[in-house]
Amino acid sequence: MTELSQVHVRLDDRIRLMSALLAATDWPDRAQARKPHGCHPYARATRKYVSALATHPAALTLQGLLDKGAPLEALFTLAATLSWPDLTPAKLPSWASPKWPAQLRDFQTVAALDSWHADEDAAWQKSAREAGHVLADARFQSFLQPFLGAVDEPLIFAPNIGYPADVELGVRAGRELIAIIPPRLAWGDSPPWPYQDDPVYLVRATLTRYVLLLLPPYLRKHAGQVAEAEKVALPVPDAFAKAHPSWQAQFTSLFTSGLIAIYLEDCVSAAEAKSYTLIERKAFGVALLPSIVSVLRYYLDGVAAGRYAELADFLPLFPKQLRVAKRIVSL
Repeated sequence: MTELSQVHVRLDDRIRLMSALLAATDWPDRAQARKPHGCHPYARATRKYVSALATHPAALTLQGLLDKGAPLEALFTLAATLSWPDLTPAKLPSWASPKWPAQLRDFQTVAALDSWHADEDAAWQKSAREAGHVLADARFQSFLQPFLGAVDEPLIFAPNIGYPADVELGVRAGRELIAIIPPRLAWGDSPPWPYQDDPVYLVRATLTRYVLLLLPPYLRKHAGQVAEAEKVALPVPDAFAKAHPSWQAQFTSLFTSGLIAIYLEDCVSAAEAKSYTLIERKAFGVALLPSIVSVLRYYLDGVAAGRYAELADFLPLFPKQLRVAKRIVSL
């Protein structure tokens, strides 16, 4: 990590354990059923390697949690908070069986994952080097400071060439914010793109995870200003409102997209920001993105002029400013 990057790239055996355990469940089949895609050779090899352990108690426990709809963020958060190598939880969440840590230890031993990952180390080291190169000049903490205050938590990037191969995760473990990002999926059955071949994806995905970890506690801290802002509906299309039923869900999605667009424009290139805006509009229906960027830049100008000390001061004005910006942009 360079002084500028503000992001630590780290291979995490606890995350690799959960990834390997996920390979022993029906998760890979579920993911393919949602959207057929090619996986990293390591992921395919690991699934074959642990296939005989589908009836191991740890795999059955995880399968039961998946069947009940347990979010991956919760599962990987638990993994990231276990001590290593004894896998003792600092605090076991209420939804987790007290037997699961012992089951995880046994799975780690029976599957000989230490040896397996030693044999597969080259692929993991390559992914870590590529991610480190892409994130070497990342300035996420300084970029986020005017929006969400000082980011004191260490920012960790954990490469994931296993499972889930199609889901970007962000977890909070102690004081650390951990982005668990797989390589970008390629077309058809082709293996994913190496991190270094699509650096903008990696920057976008990583920053998104950090924002989604930092924003909810910020909004809770400033519940009064949020309640004031919620009195005015956001000018979003019906389809977007249906996908994001609450005001806070709508704001979170719009705000996050706006931050990504601004970071790309200011810290990567205007062309990449324009491309991102186009993709968001076509794939996710965020036609408001240029208006959101305009409002957030108006806020930054206000911070520089001393009108706002922090985002909370601006929140009650956000819906009205977005309506104004939407009319101007549409002219």
